[in-house]
Amino acid sequence: MRIRPLHPELAEYLDRRGIREKFEKQKQLFEENLRHPSLHSEILEPRQWRIYSFRIDQKYRAIFHIRQDGDAEIIDINDHYQ
Repeated sequence: MRIRPLHPELAEYLDRRGIREKFEKQKQLFEENLRHPSLHSEILEPRQWRIYSFRIDQKYRAIFHIRQDGDAEIIDINDHYQ
């Protein structure tokens, strides 16, 4: 599954926090195997919205949804423990 290019604000968020390389590594794993164990992919509540997340590192997660064309679109990156 392919991840669409990030919105510039999300790319800036990664850069400000110094986690761009970690994101790119996890993105590659995601595109090879959405269910790779180190991603800790999960569906979020409420489930009917079909919004998911995967782990960038211990602190940050990427929130995404799967588009009708089959691509994943990152809609947020946040501090998981905020």
